[in-house]
Amino acid sequence: MSRVSAALRRNPRIAAALGGVATAALLGALTGALAFSTPLPERLLAEPSPVVRYRDGTVAHVFLADDGRRRIAVAARDVDPAYVDALIRLEDQRFRTHLGVDPAAVVRAAVSNVRRGRVVSGASTITMQVVRLCEPRPRTLGSKVVEAFRAVQLELRLSKGEILAHYLQLTPFGRNLEGVEAAALAYFGHGAGALAPGEIATLLAVPQNPNVRYPSPRNRERLTAARDAVAARLGLDVLPGDVPETLRPVPRGAPHAAYALRAGSTHAREWRTTLDRGAQRVVEDVLAAARPDLERKGIDNGAVVVLDTATSEVLALGGNLSFWDDGPGRRIAAFDVPRSPGSTLKPLIYAAAIDRGEALPEFLVPDIPTAFGSYTPRNYDGDFDGLVRLDDALSRSLNVPFIHQLRAVGVEPFLGILRDLGVSSLTDAPDHYGLSVAVGGIELTPVELAGIYAALARGGDGKPPRRLRDEARDPRAGARPISEGAAWLTRRALERRDRPDFPGRGDLAAPPTGIHWKTGTSTGRRDAWAVGSGPRHTVAVWLGNLDNRGSAALVGADAAGPLLFDVLGGLAPAGGARPDPATPDLGWIEVCSYSGRRATEACPHRADVRALVASVPTETCPYHRRVHVDVSTGLAVGPRCREGRSTEPRTVLTWPSPVRRYLRASARLLPELPGWAPGCAPGSASAPPAIVSPPEGQSAVLIAGLDPDRQQIPLEAESDLDGSLAWFVDGRFVASVPADGRAWWTPVPGEHRIVVTDSRGRSARRRFAVLERP
Repeated sequence: MSRVSAALRRNPRIAAALGGVATAALLGALTGALAFSTPLPERLLAEPSPVVRYRDGTVAHVFLADDGRRRIAVAARDVDPAYVDALIRLEDQRFRTHLGVDPAAVVRAAVSNVRRGRVVSGASTITMQVVRLCEPRPRTLGSKVVEAFRAVQLELRLSKGEILAHYLQLTPFGRNLEGVEAAALAYFGHGAGALAPGEIATLLAVPQNPNVRYPSPRNRERLTAARDAVAARLGLDVLPGDVPETLRPVPRGAPHAAYALRAGSTHAREWRTTLDRGAQRVVEDVLAAARPDLERKGIDNGAVVVLDTATSEVLALGGNLSFWDDGPGRRIAAFDVPRSPGSTLKPLIYAAAIDRGEALPEFLVPDIPTAFGSYTPRNYDGDFDGLVRLDDALSRSLNVPFIHQLRAVGVEPFLGILRDLGVSSLTDAPDHYGLSVAVGGIELTPVELAGIYAALARGGDGKPPRRLRDEARDPRAGARPISEGAAWLTRRALERRDRPDFPGRGDLAAPPTGIHWKTGTSTGRRDAWAVGSGPRHTVAVWLGNLDNRGSAALVGADAAGPLLFDVLGGLAPAGGARPDPATPDLGWIEVCSYSGRRATEACPHRADVRALVASVPTETCPYHRRVHVDVSTGLAVGPRCREGRSTEPRTVLTWPSPVRRYLRASARLLPELPGWAPGCAPGSASAPPAIVSPPEGQSAVLIAGLDPDRQQIPLEAESDLDGSLAWFVDGRFVASVPADGRAWWTPVPGEHRIVVTDSRGRSARRRFAVLERP
């Protein structure tokens, strides 16, 4: 050690150098310790403006940041590389290599300032500018020292890319704009991902003095001069005078969707949606065009949902007739509000009945007044057809046939289908829903209803709608609660245009082809619906009033139908409809041309129709009957009466007793069976009569003060015999009427026993209570 000391005493320069190294090492260690122990500037943690993006990544909606600024987070890799290169060349040429402070720039600035006798050049690096943006200080020597330390701290703790990203996000661009992405949107109407030379020069010039250079008429000359100076320095080719004169509105598109997303996730700062800019514009334009007429008719709210049928991605969300005015409920995102769907679920009931072998499109079904317990539905027009084909009942949206079909399918199994298709707004309370589900006794959102129709268009494949690109896969996706064949048969019925709900507006003379759709109107005309699918898109339209006011104009076909066709027409792809061939799970079966059931030997005409191979209905035609008649009299004869007579077989048409009863009361002509020749009537009916009215389990309540004779109860039954039925109540004879007739009984309070007997002595019984209103 003494030798080293002696050598240092003999060579003081070496000693000084070693001392300097030790001091620098000590200072470096202290600086590093301070850099990692001192918290980073708080403003580095300032949250950016929440941003909603379209599916292509462009900005749809920008909210204010918590401090009232508009700044949009952007990574350096997402900014035009030409801008980043120009920024570094202009502001900090050695940004990639220095440690926050550029010694060469400090020396250059000092020399330049001494020569000029004033401050004409600074030595701030991009890192030091980030520090100044986070912690503004007076321009003093002490401030420079603090800024230099903070810059070194940033360099030690952050990557160059992170430092550059903070600069790109925090740089002021006038008014409440911060960051190059927000500035590019406000200056030029597009993001900073692709910038022209003149745009680059403008974005570099403004931050040097943003308060007097941001785009405005009074700043035009100053901005032009600064832009041109930057362009000349960097060698950018710009057009003379080509600078923005005003700030563009920051994007605030799809407002209902944006606010709904933000309300559902208040901590998120970016939502990459599946929304398509073009589809969203079509929807907003259609709603804006329809708004004046709808308001005149007392309709204040509406919603439109557009799905990509193949994926169930949400392409557009019109949440109301407008967002920015003070109309009632206008800020509410109606596409997420459950409403009564009216008749729009009938196609799904139709498909479910086909899937379960309960029906075919060609089935002839009753359409007559029917009581389902205490529930007595009627058709929209108040009339009934008696008998109607099921596909025609769907086209005309008749109620009773589909309540019968829902009863055959089962309410709970049908609700399970809805849930498998993505409906989550249903209550789980047991027995909450009944047969009125078929005609709107349930509530769904427009998004959910659009998802149901997209599934029908897709062949029954369940894919619940999704709105975010990175949304987790719904566990129900991939379920197929409706078969391909049932969905195809349903689409075919919904493509018919000779329907009462086909829009009749003049500008729809040539609507897009390949559309299957359905309209619906809720009870009290509170909701008007139209929903359907074109070649690529599925659209749901809802109109109504969110305060539940009804309106005479709230009819699906008249109010919502035209909007559906307007939207589908605006989205229609080139080339029109795509082929829709029958699916492999369908085959051909022979049925009675009249009834649509499996043909019997009595059916005079037959047809081949498509049916699911795995669920072919087994019910045979109940309407045709083969009887033998005496040629001379035309009266029916049984096997024991044919001997010695000239007979021939004939096919006769017969209708169920309830249908005959309704049509007879309507004074319509009915097909009549031939009477039996004397002594030739069959010995017994195939089945005893069945009481239809009063319904099983139902009670009657007498209205106080009203004459009981005006409260008579109908007595009705179904019978295989063509004779008369005798009715008894509590053992007392009431009346004898034809098998398809109706008897009337004047009720009295108490428990009663009702009996009906046919001409062969076969009976049916029912307990029935009559109550007095207290």
